[in-house]
Amino acid sequence: MKLTPKDYQGMADKAAPSTKSYITIPSAFVIGGAICMLGQAIQTLYITMGLERDIASSSTSVTLILLSALLTGLQVYDKIARYGGAGTLVPITGFANAMVSPALEFKSEGLVLGLGVKLFTIAGPVIVYGTAAGFVYGLIIFFFRLY
Repeated sequence: MKLTPKDYQGMADKAAPSTKSYITIPSAFVIGGAICMLGQAIQTLYITMGLERDIASSSTSVTLILLSALLTGLQVYDKIARYGGAGTLVPITGFANAMVSPALEFKSEGLVLGLGVKLFTIAGPVIVYGTAAGFVYGLIIFFFRLY
């Protein structure tokens, strides 16, 4: 039996569960907004403690990453993500979760071949493309400032 792409798509649509976007979209908005509000509260706390705005912003990012990694290790972040969906992926906390989750799964394989390798499964491409984009951006700035 040979399937056409249209037939295959029809079978896939029947087998896939329907999404309840009227529930998932608002919950993603609420959870993502709550994460951002937490970040703003942390930044305001750092500023009231006397840190300059730039340092407070960097410290807030580090704090959110630390909280996300801790909550991932305690298996709380996955429960939040199950409810919040894409709302937990967009902020910086989603990246930290994406790094820590595979590392936790493979920690039994050792520090280097398990934990170390899996930490950079997600981070590796981000670091490579981020560095390349920064280099290209630097070249653009360099050449446009000369003229």
